[in-house]
Amino acid sequence: MSVALPAEPLPAASAAGRLCFASLGSGSKGNGTLVSDGETCVLVDCGFGLREAERRLARLGVHPRQLDAMLVTHEHGDHLRGVGPLARRHGVPVHLTPGTWFSGRLGEVPGLHWITPQSRFAIKSLVIDPVTVPHDAREPVQFRFETRGCSLGVLTDLGHPSDHVAEAFSGCDALILECNHDPHLLRTGPYPPKLKRRVGGNWGHLANGQAAELLARLGLDRLQRIVCSHLSEHNNRAELALEALTPLLDGDASRLIVAAQDHGLHWQAIS
Repeated sequence: MSVALPAEPLPAASAAGRLCFASLGSGSKGNGTLVSDGETCVLVDCGFGLREAERRLARLGVHPRQLDAMLVTHEHGDHLRGVGPLARRHGVPVHLTPGTWFSGRLGEVPGLHWITPQSRFAIKSLVIDPVTVPHDAREPVQFRFETRGCSLGVLTDLGHPSDHVAEAFSGCDALILECNHDPHLLRTGPYPPKLKRRVGGNWGHLANGQAAELLARLGLDRLQRIVCSHLSEHNNRAELALEALTPLLDGDASRLIVAAQDHGLHWQAIS
């Protein structure tokens, strides 16, 4: 499939110097998050097949060759599926931990860069902190981005809100936060018992209430946008995720938004 190069270089940076982000889609069928400050644009994970990833990028006004890098959180298919094909076709460098690489699920890529958890690095104008998280993968990380005094946390796929995670993501201006499941829906839902134990365990995924607990610990004063992400198709509903987080905002849900599986989330700018 041929994807035309967008007329505008990066629509996320229409206001020069502002940190912006968008979602290709979020959920068990595929994940991908764009982060841009106008000078630098990176894609966190790509859990969609090549053609679908190209289509979703085009919908957000980005051609794969405009990506400065792809950052991989871990090796599960809903985060890794399209990384290798996209990198090979368009020559996009890939940053990931050695543990993720040695899972053997990526294949050869043209530009490979190691991530060391808890060791800050930069891609052009973006400063990136990779943070170890409790999840059932080989060497999983999530990311905090900073540029020009603004910060964005991308925090999905963790089993419980650990002290380490709370400290690393405090004081963000925007946060993409996992709200994977409602415990009752998970318990009574269609998953087999082993998978239910995995999802609801300390190395699985955050329940709505755990996301609310973590958000309260992070502090809300600076947060301009809170994105509920990675909602389970079978074990959660958007209204339940919003219901869990809204009380922390004194009933004002204007800062809350949901990243959908099918349509993702259009560009959001941080002041």
